[in-house]
Amino acid sequence: MSIVTPDLLRRYDVPGPRYTSYPTADRFVEAFREKDYIVALQQRKVLSATAVQPLSLYIHIPFCESLCYYCACNKIITKHHDRAAKYLQYLERELDLHVQHLGRGQVVSQLHFGGGTPTFLSDEELVSLMQVLRARFEFAPDGEYSIEVDPRTVTPERLQVLWDIGLNRLSFGVQDFDSDVQQAVHRIQPAEQVFALVEAARKIGFKSLNVDLIYGLPKQNPQSFARTLEQVGELRPDRIALYGYAHLPERFKSQRRIVRPDLPTAGDKLEMLSAAIDSFIDAGYVYVGMDHFALPDDALAIAKRQGRLHRNFQGYSTQPDCDLIALGVSAIGRIGGTYSQNAKTLDEYYDLIDQGLLPIVRGLALSKDDLIRRAVIMAIMCQGELLFESINNAWLIDCKQYFAAEFELLRGQQEEGLVEVLDDCIRVTSKGWFFVRGVALVFDRYLQAARSRERFSRII
Repeated sequence: MSIVTPDLLRRYDVPGPRYTSYPTADRFVEAFREKDYIVALQQRKVLSATAVQPLSLYIHIPFCESLCYYCACNKIITKHHDRAAKYLQYLERELDLHVQHLGRGQVVSQLHFGGGTPTFLSDEELVSLMQVLRARFEFAPDGEYSIEVDPRTVTPERLQVLWDIGLNRLSFGVQDFDSDVQQAVHRIQPAEQVFALVEAARKIGFKSLNVDLIYGLPKQNPQSFARTLEQVGELRPDRIALYGYAHLPERFKSQRRIVRPDLPTAGDKLEMLSAAIDSFIDAGYVYVGMDHFALPDDALAIAKRQGRLHRNFQGYSTQPDCDLIALGVSAIGRIGGTYSQNAKTLDEYYDLIDQGLLPIVRGLALSKDDLIRRAVIMAIMCQGELLFESINNAWLIDCKQYFAAEFELLRGQQEEGLVEVLDDCIRVTSKGWFFVRGVALVFDRYLQAARSRERFSRII
């Protein structure tokens, strides 16, 4: 971190989107409804008849047995596992509504189960759900099929079931190994439990194991987090996702249970971030971008080296930039030049499906300017480079003229050594990669116009 000074971190640690999409989800409108989504599905069906375009699937399982106080996800806290049975029935009905417009046999190259807690489902329910999916889609043999795992809900035997149904990647929610921090966020899971599960997953043969960590949690301090980093070094997962905790109790009710004085200071938070990056780089991890690290032989690090990195609602991905079908309550998808989101409550989700409707409640049809800026922002976020000629040829514009105002905004970042503005491209420097969200948001027309970023987490 010698090239990234604390002063630089402070000045560029501003609120900003994560750019899993552009425009961001806060720009979705309720005027976009089911009929608009169906048009996009039908257009995809026509295109896929002449060229195979693999799909990505996201399945949202909202249920959790207990509340993690830091969580900002759409979740339903319940110990009544019978609620999952009804939910799975509606998921199948939602799938069938998609098949009506897409047809059967669409190729899937990426599948992700998120939540909530996907492993809230029983083994039998997971097996049944995969059978339902395979009956409607064709899964590519070399695809990425992953699930988020709460270590408190699985055993080595359960991990074997996940492998047997075709999942090949796991993401373990660790957050922090310190017992005081775990108690403060209401998520107790001994390190020994995580280590045993990771060892079992490796023996089974999972291709990639990810660990999620969060810095900035209550009761954390640089010394305690250093111990967690040391344990992560011993665990040596294939990938690490390091997130900064955003304390927004006015938006997320669960966070109101966190005592503000227990939160680390801004200075301590920056020290923890600096120490984490140093620790991972020293351990041989490749900094993929933003909050992702991977071992050099992991597919994500290889994709970074080869310029094949992509980004979608699940974060960085090795899969080509493909359409995303999102299923379940609150799930967000992308088809062609559109984004869409399902109903956010179970009652509304169930009601729309009972009416025979796809449960779309809002979304967005992208304008040409949106599409151009999406291409630019994703090039910056994924390749760290914007080639003017490629944008000019793809969109029939003069990039330098089209983004003249944005280039002026980049002057400060260029002087700081975060970007290089050359005759034929803009290139993010090695130092600039740590602030890549800050580079990308220069091209966000909505954010620059609004000058209001309070709704977003900070970029560091």
